[in-house]
Amino acid sequence: MSNYVLSNETRDKLMGVATPTIATALFRRGLRNQFIQDVRPLSPKKANMVGQAFTLRYIPAREDLNTLEVFRNPEHPQRAAVEQCPPGFVLVMDSRKDARAASAGSILISRLQVRGVAGVVTDGGFRDSPEIAALDIPSYHHRPSAPTNLTLHQAIEINGPIGCGDVAVFPGDVLVGDNEGVIVIPAHLADEIATETVEMTAYEDFVTEEVMNGATIIGLYPATSDAPKQKFAEWRKQKGR
Repeated sequence: MSNYVLSNETRDKLMGVATPTIATALFRRGLRNQFIQDVRPLSPKKANMVGQAFTLRYIPAREDLNTLEVFRNPEHPQRAAVEQCPPGFVLVMDSRKDARAASAGSILISRLQVRGVAGVVTDGGFRDSPEIAALDIPSYHHRPSAPTNLTLHQAIEINGPIGCGDVAVFPGDVLVGDNEGVIVIPAHLADEIATETVEMTAYEDFVTEEVMNGATIIGLYPATSDAPKQKFAEWRKQKGR
């Protein structure tokens, strides 16, 4: 697990930036595959999901090892992950992009919310999805799925490297989710990405305002001369940003 600790300052910065902006900042650093594919929010939220990754990995279920009785074991990896995921972290599940059986249901997600977990992500599906959508905790999946995870998924490991929606997720990486989806920031880049994307967001807001007032994007987005940069500096002063 990474030794990186997400600071309140970096968390606050990332709360105000969109996943497309982060994707561009990561692309500048050669990282092209950080947006989790085919995963979307169960319901729109007013604020971003931001937190470090705590992972759970599933493998294909083997019937003789995956009966209902396994849930009586407090060390069962799925149950243990729900109780061990630290407050402020995001529980990320590798369900092999298979939503034919659920990764978890509303009772477990409710427990995560009460424990202060920042969010939950799976590349499979959740059961009780209407109930999960009504919770405050940000939750992301591929699609609803009623069957219990035991029918197809065997929880096997907590807090090791996983793949989620074709993205490598290492424990401690920083996840940001908005109403578009979820992106993974390598832990060692989180602070600089947060600072850079706050600046990018301010400029994008300025550009949007200019475009809505009739400006052309040529020379403005991206800025190719000092004129838009000077106008942006004046705009920031006026907006207090």
